Amino acid sequence: MTTIPSNLQAVHDRIAAACARAQRQVNEVTLLAVSKTFGPAAVREAHAAGQRAFGENYIQEAVDKMAQLADLPLEWHCIGPIQSNKTRLVAEHFDWAHTVDRLKIAQRLSEQRPAGRPPLSVCIQVNVDGGATKSGVAPGDALALARDVAQLPRLRLRGLMTIPEPADTFAAQQAVHARAARLFHELQAAGLPLDTLSMGMTADLEAAVAAGSTLVRVGTAIFGGRAPRA
Repeated sequence: MTTIPSNLQAVHDRIAAACARAQRQVNEVTLLAVSKTFGPAAVREAHAAGQRAFGENYIQEAVDKMAQLADLPLEWHCIGPIQSNKTRLVAEHFDWAHTVDRLKIAQRLSEQRPAGRPPLSVCIQVNVDGGATKSGVAPGDALALARDVAQLPRLRLRGLMTIPEPADTFAAQQAVHARAARLFHELQAAGLPLDTLSMGMTADLEAAVAAGSTLVRVGTAIFGGRAPRA
C-alpha cells in the first residue's frame, strides 16, 4: 500500500532526475503539494514527511482547513481562481496567490492584506497557449500587468504561473513551457525582480523542469485521486 510519505519521496525522486537531465540543481525547484479536497489529516501526514508548502484551489475549503492546522508552520498557496468576493479571504489567510490575472483583483488583495502580515507573494497567471477554457492574461499583456502589480504596497510580485492545455508528448509539453520561460526572462530583462516560475503538475513536471520551472504543483501523485467535494 502506498502512503503519502512514499508518494512524496517518489515525486522528489522525479524532480531530482529531471533536474539532473536538465543540468540543474535540485534545490532550484520547489515542490508545492496540492491538497485540495483532501482533509487536514492528509496535510498532517505530508507535513510529518517534511512537506511545508501546500496549494489549495477552493478558498473557503482552504480557510477552514487552515484553522484546523494552525498549530503547524505551513505555507499556503492559493492556486485557484480568485473572484472579487473572495479576495479578502485570500489576503487575510494565504501566503501566496498564483492566479492574479486582473489589476482589480491585485488591488483588492493589496488593500485587504492585513498590516501585521508580510506582503502577499503573487504570481501573474498567463494563458500562455491561448487555451479557451483557461484563465490568465494574454502573454502580450503580462508586462503591463506585472508592472502595475509591482507597484502595489501590500503585494510582492514573485513571478508567473501557467496551466497550459494538456499535451500528448514530452516535446510538446516542453515547448509550451519554454514559451512561458521566455516570457519570464523577458519580464526579468525589463527590470521586474521575478524569482518564481510556477508551472508543471503531476503529468508534465519533467517537461516543466526541463524548461526552467522553479515550482511544480503536484497533487495526484502525492495524495491520489481527488476526493469528491462535500
